[in-house]
This record gives sequence, structure tokens and C-alpha cells, in this order.
Amino acid sequence: MMGGTMGSSMASLFFLWATFQQMFPDHLKIAIKEFFLSTLQQVSFVQRFSDHIINFFSPYVVISFPEYEEYRFNHAFAAIDTYLGAKAIDKAHKLKASQVKESKGLVLKRDEAKVRDVYQGVHVWWELVTTGTDHDGDRTHKLTFHRRGLEIVTGSYIKYVVEEGISIEDKTKQTKLYTNNPSFGWDTSGLWRRIDFEHPASFQTLAMDPSKKEEVLSDLEAFRNGKEYYKKIGKAWKRGYLLYGPPGTGKTTMIAAIANHLNYNIYDLELTAIKSNSELRKLLTATSSKSIIVIEDIDCSLDLTTGERKRDGDDLSSKKDSEKKEQSESRVTLSGLLNFIDGIWSACGQERIIIFTTNHMEKLDPALIRRGRMDMHIELSYCSFEAFKVLAKNYLDVDSHPLFGQVESLLKDTNVAPADVAEKLIAKNQRIEVDGCLEDLVQSLERKMKEQRGQDED
Repeated sequence: MMGGTMGSSMASLFFLWATFQQMFPDHLKIAIKEFFLSTLQQVSFVQRFSDHIINFFSPYVVISFPEYEEYRFNHAFAAIDTYLGAKAIDKAHKLKASQVKESKGLVLKRDEAKVRDVYQGVHVWWELVTTGTDHDGDRTHKLTFHRRGLEIVTGSYIKYVVEEGISIEDKTKQTKLYTNNPSFGWDTSGLWRRIDFEHPASFQTLAMDPSKKEEVLSDLEAFRNGKEYYKKIGKAWKRGYLLYGPPGTGKTTMIAAIANHLNYNIYDLELTAIKSNSELRKLLTATSSKSIIVIEDIDCSLDLTTGERKRDGDDLSSKKDSEKKEQSESRVTLSGLLNFIDGIWSACGQERIIIFTTNHMEKLDPALIRRGRMDMHIELSYCSFEAFKVLAKNYLDVDSHPLFGQVESLLKDTNVAPADVAEKLIAKNQRIEVDGCLEDLVQSLERKMKEQRGQDED
């Protein structure tokens, strides 16, 4: 009797499903199907066999594309996001308007979680699903389609969407600046926050020696075009740069110029916000290719000169040993950082540049900056006459002036940062006052030279 009742119930369900398939268009079927199946799952008997029943009744297939997969960025997600964002907005019901720059007009984008698409006669539905209650939750693009289109979707449609998204991104790419979140409360999508990077620096406006500038540019071009070369020699496709010199000599400006020249994203890594080496690995494996990982003022970020090493002759009390151990448990160690720079973790990603900056190179552990880790050491020193001419062109739009000879003579005997020179060249009242700016600079250099000579005598 119970078997007959169950058979009758299943027959009724089949009848209802067939009627549902005939009466409703595809885009309503998904919504009704979800409600129907969720209701069906509430039956205690069905709960035990829910997966089998859902697969049996539903003719739809769902493919998920999470933004992060095991802490690594999913490039397919980014390409899909770009592709869907570029879909025509004329049929969208909800739009989002933004104006990032005052000089540019409004930019309209879709503001809908669900997007419908058609490919070779196959209808598909995209939905952006975010877990959690805030914008830092896990994000996943879900693709839903009828099972009869499985071969087309998996065979060519997904490939088409990813390639089209990458193509659009290459044409409209906006360099991004990323910064790591505080280490508490992390999830896979909350590792980095990002904003558009709009620094105007370029190598053309960078105040440094022309021969040194050309050397850096040549090295960057060799790296960018070196995919096959790095593969041939069996090395990870990465490059390390150490920028060192006094404050105000243009280290941060050079990073911006490199990013703009290569069109690479910047990941500004704040080591003091990271609790352990494992968190450091999570962060670094979540960075994308074609990126620059920056640690500024590395000599001040952490005590990386010691790490887990113990120098000969150290005689610390047990209390200090305990305090040091406690600190090391909530810190990134030298060995942890080195393991990512050129250890086994260095191969987790391609086409990446790692840049350290420091004002005091002598404070750094030699193991941290040796060749092979920091492949190129770039000294950014005090302002030379060649660097001054670049600044004069940038700020005053002049190539020569009677006071240039006096400036050249003073710069040879005075240690002054390019930032200090640039400050004297800023035109007053938004007008170009070449004579006044250069006279002000000469007077400043003369005072600086007298101060430095007095210090040397003392």
C-alpha cells in the first residue's frame, strides 16, 4: 500500500514537472525550479536523497568560478567579470554611475547580479554570488544553462568568454594599487584591498642620471620580453630591485614610473600587519601575474636582520629569550621572506617584480639583498646637474638659463635631494617665474653648502 502511494506521488511529481516545462519560459523556469526543489527538500524522506532527486529533476547545470581558489587568485573570474561588465547596458534594468576623475564624464555599468547571454543558440545565465554581509565576502560567478548545451558551453563558450574578457582588459586596463588588510579576520577574498593607481610619474619626468635611467629601462624591457629566456634557463620569471639612497631621492617615484611603464599592478606589502610566515604566503600567492610587489623602508618594517638567526657571542637572559620567541611567533621572519623571494614559493606566479626600498642599506642582512634575490641595486642619490635639468624642464619648461652654470657649480659641492630642489622650482601663484625660482634655488643651495661645510669642520 505504501509502495502504491509512493508511486502515485512520484507520478504526480513527474506530471507537474512536465507541465512546468511546457508552461514557463527558460528564464522563469530557473526561479520556479529553485523554489520547487527547496520546498521538496523539506520533506524528511526527500532530505535523505536530496542530491539524487535534484539531479534527477533538474535539467540545468551550474558551473562555479570563485574569485580565489585555495588563496590563489582565479584569473578566469577576473576575465568573466570584465566580459560581463562590458555587456551592452541598453537592456539592463539597474545601472551604476561613477565619475573617478573630474575631467572625465560619467561611466555607466551594470548593477545587476544576474546577466543573461546567448551563444550559438544556447541560453545561459550568469549570477554573481557573494557570501557574507559585506563587500569583503567570497565572490563567485555562477553559470547556469540547460544540460543539452553542455558540449557547447564547456567546449567553446567558456573559452570564448575568458579570451574576450582578457582582450577587453588589455585594451582598457587601469593599473591598480593593492594593500594588504590587517591580519585579523581574514578570508580568501579579503587579503587585498585595491584602488585605481593614477600616479603620473614616468621615466621621462624622473630626475636621475640619464645613463642610469637608460640602464634601468633596458633591464625592464629585457624582463618583460624574457618569458622564453627564463624558461630556457630554468628560473622563475621574476626580477628583484633594491632602491636605496637618502630620503627624497625619488624611490617611490621610480616605483610609480616602473608600474606605468610596464602597466603592472602594484601590491604594497605592509609587513607589520602580517602575523606569521603562513599569512605572508597566503598574501603573496594571491597576487596576480604582471605585478610589482613593493616593501618600502624594509629596514624599518621588521627586524629582519636577526629573524631566527642567532649571532655568535649573544648572551641573553632567559627572560629576553622568552620575549624574543613570543615576538617571533607573531612576526614574519627573514627565512620566511627569503623563501618567497627565491625559494620554492617564488614559482607561485609569473612575470612579477619584487622591489625593496631603504634609506640605510648597511642595516640590511646581506642574505636579503644578494644578487639573485635583489638582482639589480639602484642607487638614487643626491641631485646631480643632469637630474636638475630634468626638473627644470618639468617645473619651469626651460632647457637653459644664465643661472644654470651657477646651479651646476653649487650642486657639485652640495648634497641636496631632488625633492628639495623640486620644491624651489614650483612656480609661485601658479605662474611660471623662471628667474625668481632659479634665484631662490641658488640662494638655498648656497645656504645648504655653508651648513654642510660647517658640519664638516665641527
